[in-house]
Amino acid sequence: MSLQPHPGAEIPPLTVRVARASNPHGTSAMWIRDRLDGLGTDEDFTGWYPRDGRPGLSPAQLATVCVLQNVMNLSERAAAEAVRCRIHFKCALGLELEDLGFHHSVLSDFRDPLAEGDRADRLPGLTLTRIRPPWPG
Repeated sequence: MSLQPHPGAEIPPLTVRVARASNPHGTSAMWIRDRLDGLGTDEDFTGWYPRDGRPGLSPAQLATVCVLQNVMNLSERAAAEAVRCRIHFKCALGLELEDLGFHHSVLSDFRDPLAEGDRADRLPGLTLTRIRPPWPG
């Protein structure tokens, strides 16, 4: 898989409207998106993937899927299905409503480079710092 940077982290307006209309109080995926906004960009992952080869998905989005998968205790298949079918996941990932998602095996392919060096330690630490609730306790 090669890195093909994904433009911006902006959520498509229709996705936001539909997600907010169907979940006026938000969901855990939407709350996590709000907390993770700016966690990382695809450029933060440039050293992880070659620039040539089969185009890959957005590593920043895949990192967000991994966080959602862990928080919601989803299997890789269930996480990939949630990206394909759940509006609040599309909102959390900044996807168009028509986005077809990806095959579940992409998540394990994404995790392989995490095993190198200190990558596995850096990403979760930053994520946990960002998603900590704003209230004490």
